[in-house]
Order: sequence, then structure tokens, then C-alpha cells
Amino acid sequence: MTTREITAGSIKIGNNNPLAFIAGPCVIESEEAALKAALLIKEISENKGIPVIYKSSYDKANRTSVNSFRGPGIKEGLAILDKVKKETGLAVLSDVHSVDEVDRAAEVLDVIQIPAFLCRQTGIVIAAAGTGKTVNIKKGQFLAPGDVKNIIDKVLSTANNNIMITERGTTFGYNNLVVDMRGIPVMQDFGFPVVYDATHSVQLPGGQGSSSGGQREFIETLARSAVAAGCDAVFMEVHENPDKAPCDGPNMLPIEKFSELARRLMELHKLVKGWESS
Repeated sequence: MTTREITAGSIKIGNNNPLAFIAGPCVIESEEAALKAALLIKEISENKGIPVIYKSSYDKANRTSVNSFRGPGIKEGLAILDKVKKETGLAVLSDVHSVDEVDRAAEVLDVIQIPAFLCRQTGIVIAAAGTGKTVNIKKGQFLAPGDVKNIIDKVLSTANNNIMITERGTTFGYNNLVVDMRGIPVMQDFGFPVVYDATHSVQLPGGQGSSSGGQREFIETLARSAVAAGCDAVFMEVHENPDKAPCDGPNMLPIEKFSELARRLMELHKLVKGWESS
């Protein structure tokens, strides 16, 4: 299914463009760690021809425990992302959590992301859209795919057409998520690119009591399924050593595995596009 083309830096997503990726550590741990991850991702992107937007959060506002690591905060975090952007040339994406953050974030970010639990908050959606930046809205775990139309209409009310919708799983009982791949073409039917979040979809929210668990062994299986269903981009949180990451380690992909998985997914995407055009 053909969707509108949107841009983030030099990356084009949707329409008949190659499969794109949003990748990076869950949270900014330090300037050194962020730059190291970004340079590794940049190298993979250039060597393998993989279109990548760098993602990392300056604040993980939605954590299971009050004691959980949240990141450096907006001031330091945006300064780090600005440095990543200038030193690597990668487009950058991060989350915003309130209307007050939006204008500051828009000074640095190429893509403003609305977290899943805030996707229905009209004020923050309209504020992000009002910047004119590309807005990536994560579909809430509590929403049906068709409900996304109302969110899209909020963005369109600002005359901003640069919209992506991300599927990240649906609540399935306690501490579990399930992905309905039918949602990808349903949401694409609204005319905008659909991203598949391959790592948060294998999260087990609150599954470890004071933190979330995850099943990273299913990342590739679900990512292949989403690409076969026709998604326009894949979102993956990656880390050098996920088991020691301060946030979302159980559902992050080791960064050394990103290159080969992305290559396989791009080949599958080419096949899917071939089927669509036949």
C-alpha cells in the first residue's frame, strides 16, 4: 500500500522508498555513550546502505519505579542530541512529554515523538504538529488501529502533513502485549507511513515487579511479520550491552545484530513491494 512520503533529514519514509529504520539506545546514558552508539549506527548505515534515524530519549518519564533511571533531562539531553546530529549527520528523534517541552525540542529534533500513553492528549499532539516538524505518534497500547484516525485529524488541523504512526503492541491481559498485524494496513489506509516498533512490542510491562521485562528473542520474528505486512519503517532500540542497560534492557537488540537484521528486513521489504506492484 502506498502512503505519503515524509522526510527526516535526508531520510525519506513511505511512498515507494526503501524500508527505513529508527534506531538507538532507549535513553541517553551519557554524551560519550550516545556518541559512541550514534557513530556505530552511522557506520552501519553507510556501509550497508541502511536509512537510519537516530533515536534516544532525554527523559524516560514513564518508568515502572520512582527509582528507575530517567536520563539527563531536556537541557542536557537536547545538547547531546544536537552534538550527535552535528558530528554524525544523522537525523535525530526523541520523545516529548508536555506542551512546555515542544518548542525547545523542535530546535534540535528532526522528528518529535509522542509517547504511546500521551497519544490522545490533544494539547501535546497539536503543539508538536504546530512546529511543522515530522511527528511520530506511537499508537497507545489501549487503542484500536482505526482510532488513530482521530489523532491524525488533530495533526492535520495544524496544516502539518508530516505524520508517522507507530505500532508498538496492544495490552493483552497483565504484563503482556500482543501485535495484530492487521493494524498495519488499517492505519496505512489513512494515507501516512506506519512504523513498526519491534522492541517495545516484545516488552513485558512491569513484568519484573519494579521494572519491565522483555523477550528480545522474538524481535526478528515480529519484525519480519510487520515488514511482510507492509510497514514503511522499523523502530528498534539497540544497545552495546542490553543486559547492563539502565532502561528497557530485556527488550533491546544488541547493536552488533542490528546490521544483519536490518539487511534481511530490507530484502524482505523489496519482495513485498514487488508483490504489490505485480
